[in-house]
This record gives sequence, structure tokens and C-alpha cells, in this order.
Amino acid sequence: MSKISKGISLDRLNYLLQWYFSKENLDRAIAKINDCINQLSLPVLYKKGSEETHTSSDGQKFNVSVPSINASYSYKYFGSGKGITAYSFIDDYSRLYYNTVISASEREAAYVVDGLMHNEDVESDIHSTDTHGYSEIVFAITNGLGVFFAPRIKNYKDQLLYAFRESKKLYEQKDFSIKPTAPKYIDENLIIEQWESILRVILTIKLRRTTASRILKRLSSYSKQHPLYKALKQVGRIYKTIFILKYLDDINLRQSTEKALNRIEQSHQFAKAIFFGNNQELKQASQEEQEISIGARHLIQNAVVLWNYLKISDVLLNSESNERFQEILSVVKSGSIMTWQHINIHGEYDFDLLALNENQSIFQMDKILALEIN
Repeated sequence: MSKISKGISLDRLNYLLQWYFSKENLDRAIAKINDCINQLSLPVLYKKGSEETHTSSDGQKFNVSVPSINASYSYKYFGSGKGITAYSFIDDYSRLYYNTVISASEREAAYVVDGLMHNEDVESDIHSTDTHGYSEIVFAITNGLGVFFAPRIKNYKDQLLYAFRESKKLYEQKDFSIKPTAPKYIDENLIIEQWESILRVILTIKLRRTTASRILKRLSSYSKQHPLYKALKQVGRIYKTIFILKYLDDINLRQSTEKALNRIEQSHQFAKAIFFGNNQELKQASQEEQEISIGARHLIQNAVVLWNYLKISDVLLNSESNERFQEILSVVKSGSIMTWQHINIHGEYDFDLLALNENQSIFQMDKILALEIN
């Protein structure tokens, strides 16, 4: 990299890598960029008139070309090799705000709640995943934490709809077109019996004393299902049934869920463009080193998104008429801010900050921050 860079030497790059590239520092740098994006007025275009924050998460597989205890086999993705899953979170503004690295053989659902709780940037109101991120336990915990869980579940028609024993007659009397399909009722007695423990789990996660993934791993490790684990599943079945009924009835929810998942899929394409070296393989063995690599990728992606917001805001400031202003807004609103075709990723990297005066800025930040978007 030093051979294609200006203003920085190989020794300096090695020094920065050794002393400054940590997961904590990368998270803080990402948070700084995300905070800057949050101060701009242009991102509100992607809220679609809603006050709710709709986030999404998904995993992306990467091959690991060195021996690693964190990597696992998956013939579908790596052939005879091993790899990991980089699990990422994104919000309405296209800000990547949380990432973790897990074994490719692990179920992603256990890590959904971790990203919702263990970040300082985004408070989610609605969260979406694909089928790999869904489980009845996740329904219970997310809704218990005040986040509406809206996954895109494969084959909705095959999902069981649950009911309480008391409500069975109500369905029959009113002749509803959609009726419970589960052969068993919700076990209310089990929920009542474990209610104190359920609240204790939710509170522990809410206060960030530990992560949800650790709790779920422990509960699922018993030879027989733990009573608390079974009770959480019962609660999750209630919320899952409510969600499926709402999903079938609410077209806005279906569209919002699809757009949120398209956003995280687009970020995966963006990641492939950014991660063009080493044949898109990780050459780090430990989980910590792998998380640093993925965190650095997120930092670059968010920096490009911030640049796009600033550049478009600058164009809006210099638009010659209100008609032109509204025309640009219309194009931006109907598209995506996450675009990178204008970035010469394979070009020369210029670190020569002496080329700019100390007090000089590329953008008119005062005017951009004061820009009003109707």
C-alpha cells in the first residue's frame, strides 16, 4: 500500500497498524462518522416520512486462508476451505454501526440482539433479518426490549400460528379467515412459572451486563431444554403470531422490511468492492484480528457514505433555482446514498495533508449543517 500512497511511509503504516488499529478505536472512529451523518439534514429523506428507525442485519461469508480456530467448513460457500461470517448492522441512513465475526457454522439469530443493544449510535424501533436471523427466542427478547422484530421468513404459509386456549372459541364464533394452525396452545402456566426469570434475562441484556448470544448459548447447551428456554419460546410464539398477522395485513410493513433487507444486501456488494485485496480472503487467524479487518472495511464504507451526503448537500447549496433543488432531492430520495462508482478504489492514496491549509475545508460545513430539507 505504501508504494501507491503519497505522504506516508511503510514504517508509518506499520506503526499505525500496530498501535492504533484496535476494535475499540475502529468502533470509535465509525461512531464519529455516524454522528456527523446524523447531524446532516439530507439523510432524513430516507426515513420515508416515518419517525421510526428501521434497521436490518445480515451475515456475509468470507474465506479464511490461514489456520483459524474461529473458521469452519461450509462446502456451499468455501468448497474444501474454511471461513467465517461477518455479521453487520445498518440503519435507514445507510450507516453501518455494529459488526461481529462468528463461525460460518453458527446460527446468526443468536447475535441479532447483540447488535441492537451493544452499540452507542443507533436505537432501533423495528429490526429486520432474513430467515437465518429469525428464531422464536429472538422474537421474545427483541419485543421485550421494545424493538419490533420484523424478519423476512421463508415460506410464511408454513409457519404455525398460535393461540391461547381461551381464544379458541372466539376464532370459531367469528369465523375468521385466518385461524390458528398450531396443534398446541400457548403454555401460559410455563410463562407464569418462569416470568421472574424472563424479566431478569431481559433486564440483564438491557443493562448490558452480558450479551444475549452468551445467554442463549448457555441455555441451549443443556441436554434437555431448560425451563427458561422453553418459556422464552412460548413468549416468542405469541409475538411471532402477532407479527405474521400484521405482516400479511400491512403492505407498508412488507415494503419497509424488503427495503431494509435490500439495504444490507447492497452493503454486501459495497463490501466486495472495498475488500478487493488478497482475493477477498481473510488472512487473520484470531477472532480479534478478523474483527479489526471487518471494522476497517466498515470505516471505509461509512466514510464513502458520508462523502456522498456532503457532496450532494454541497450541490444542493449551489443549485441555481428551487426547481433544480427539488429535482435533485427527488432523484436522491428515489435512489440510494450507498454508491461507489465515482470512487477510484484502485487508484492512488493521498495522505499528504500538508497540501491543504490547516483551517481549510473541502466543504462549507456551516452552510451544509444549516441546510433545510422539506
